[in-house]
Amino acid sequence: MRFWSLGSGSGGNAFLLEDGAHRVLVDCGFGPRTLSQRLAAIGVAPESIGTLVLTHEHVDHAKGATQAQTRWGWRVVGSTGTLAGVRELDRKKATALAPDGFVAMDGFDLRLIPVPHDAAAPTACVITARGPGWRVGIAHDLGHVPDGMTRHFRELDALVIEANHDVERLRSGPYPAYLKDRITGGRGHLNNSEAAGFAAEVAHPGLRTVMLAHLSAENNTPTLALGAVRHQLTRARWSGRLVAAVQDAPVAGVEAANQFELTF
Repeated sequence: MRFWSLGSGSGGNAFLLEDGAHRVLVDCGFGPRTLSQRLAAIGVAPESIGTLVLTHEHVDHAKGATQAQTRWGWRVVGSTGTLAGVRELDRKKATALAPDGFVAMDGFDLRLIPVPHDAAAPTACVITARGPGWRVGIAHDLGHVPDGMTRHFRELDALVIEANHDVERLRSGPYPAYLKDRITGGRGHLNNSEAAGFAAEVAHPGLRTVMLAHLSAENNTPTLALGAVRHQLTRARWSGRLVAAVQDAPVAGVEAANQFELTF
């Protein structure tokens, strides 16, 4: 199994998963040129990707979806509300699901989990590789952890969780009041402490990787985010790999041959 962030933050988000025979992309917040460059950096051809999963329609998650589908023929999957918000998709190559929907795709099973965010029908997702059975959960852009999400994220092999902001940096920073209220509201973004609490709640011995995503360039730093989450995970007696995704370059999550072998 291999898994990367191709970039994560307000400038664009995309995550690639592969099981050796199949590849799936979660979100496409970059145009084709940037996406091609990021994929080339990890030795992946865009046309080898079978399916794009969209978590919601905001530009930093769906900017490149239509052009990528047109150029490379990808199937696009997302909630009905999400796909309705992405203009000019080829609907013949799109699968719309209920916000709590399930679908089989290209060697993977996908489950969408509704999350609170200011989008039409935003979701987190859990993707299971049918062959090896490994599971990756991705949750970014959510104002709080909703009831019921934790049970879907148990027994993961890898977790991607938003750690958008440090509360004090946001409070004292230059953002206008309305934007601070949006970020900290129930349909905004998770702070470092909230990310840490969720990661600790779902941590277990088989969880090999925790990747922090969607860090704010203005209101957070990797040091702050990693420190907050590491503290809680240490208290939970978890000792796997913890890494922060960055905006401008791929970051590897996990890679395996016969077993999980972590590479960063």
